[in-house]
Amino acid sequence: MSDTEILNIKSVSKSFSKGDGKIEVLKNISLKVKKKEAICITGGSGVGKSTFLHVIGTLDRPSKGEVFYYKKNLSQATDKELAEFRSQKMGFIFQFHYLLGEFDALENIMIAGQIGGKDFKKSKERAEYLTELVGIADRRKHFPSELSGGEQQRVAIARALMNEPEIILADEPTGNLDAKNTTNILNIFFELKTRFGITFISASHDPMFARAFPKVLNMKDGVFI
Repeated sequence: MSDTEILNIKSVSKSFSKGDGKIEVLKNISLKVKKKEAICITGGSGVGKSTFLHVIGTLDRPSKGEVFYYKKNLSQATDKELAEFRSQKMGFIFQFHYLLGEFDALENIMIAGQIGGKDFKKSKERAEYLTELVGIADRRKHFPSELSGGEQQRVAIARALMNEPEIILADEPTGNLDAKNTTNILNIFFELKTRFGITFISASHDPMFARAFPKVLNMKDGVFI
């Protein structure tokens, strides 16, 4: 593992308005993440895991505190700068794969490349390579409705890798999968980490999933315990 610090989350809090008051979801959280590190955040539903991933992935801005990518303060970036950052540096995998039903597996992966600025030919070449990498090359022309849950999540993983991100954030990526498919997805994760030097930060309430990670952080009521 590299000793280079890729993310530094400093005293981050996140609250949401509700009626006349507010709900504090994250409470003064700090975390340093090294390049190529693999971290799993555990805890029950509603403790703040997803919100934390959204904040460090710049999908949400913190109410207080700062998020640094290397030395760049992402909390001071414009919305346009953050969109470019996410496209170029981040890959996202969710419990619900959010595949587009009218496009086949290959096209679902390619779309991320074209949004990221790749031309059609390069997007197709990259997408074809990724379907082979995650073991669905023979399913690339199938539509989401024709794929199993495990296959759909493999498409989502390939899509997250499309723009060669440095960091992948995975929010309950095996939440809808059985034990066999969970193991398969974990094997893919760690093979990709080794092959590409990706930094993985995942959130899961599944003890089996969490045990596979060398670093596990437990969250409760918006803080690490």
